[in-house]
Amino acid sequence: MYKKATFILVGALMLTALIVIVARPSLLGMGAEAASQDGAQAENSLVRSHSPILGPEEAPVTIVEFFDPACEACRAFYPLTKRIQEEYPDQVRLVVRYTPFHGDVSDTAIRVLEVARRQDVFQPVLEALLARQSQWAAHGSFDEAAILDIASEAGLDRAAAEEQLDSPEVQAVIDQDKEDVKANQIRQTPTFFVNGELLDPFGMQELVDAVNREVTEVAGEDDAS
Repeated sequence: MYKKATFILVGALMLTALIVIVARPSLLGMGAEAASQDGAQAENSLVRSHSPILGPEEAPVTIVEFFDPACEACRAFYPLTKRIQEEYPDQVRLVVRYTPFHGDVSDTAIRVLEVARRQDVFQPVLEALLARQSQWAAHGSFDEAAILDIASEAGLDRAAAEEQLDSPEVQAVIDQDKEDVKANQIRQTPTFFVNGELLDPFGMQELVDAVNREVTEVAGEDDAS
């Protein structure tokens, strides 16, 4: 009788252990999958697949700029971000997020920029619009024709652009970026994130310092490996 009870107890323990062994990988996998999804969501709120990227796509240091083409401060910061990229041509990329904080003028300029991205002329059109910002966005003025004139001079196919500006695809990009502006609690342009960290305090030198730190850290990790 004692041997029979012992046998039953051992059998029950073995069955329990087997259930744990089988179930644990599944549970761990569920946890890892959930963590991965959470991480992807956090990353995607800063960088979407449609986001314009200036610089190498695989650069280890990412500057995300919530950007309004009608914003004077954004225009003032652009030479700095370009200079940073020239200093670190292989290490730094700039990701632009559309942030239409200045009403209709911003919305139109952003649509033009998004069409320019689709035509592979984003950077020249961006630089042309910023260089001549006062012609189409000074003191809240709105000159849609000037935006298209400037963009077409910089390489935009105007005829094709006029057909695409109000397309569902362009609207979907703008809607997504607006959602991400809210999700990241963006209240001013430009707002910068450097490798996922909000630039705070905000300033030109602070941006330079933040990028320098990240580049140095990445270089140190490469040397260690």
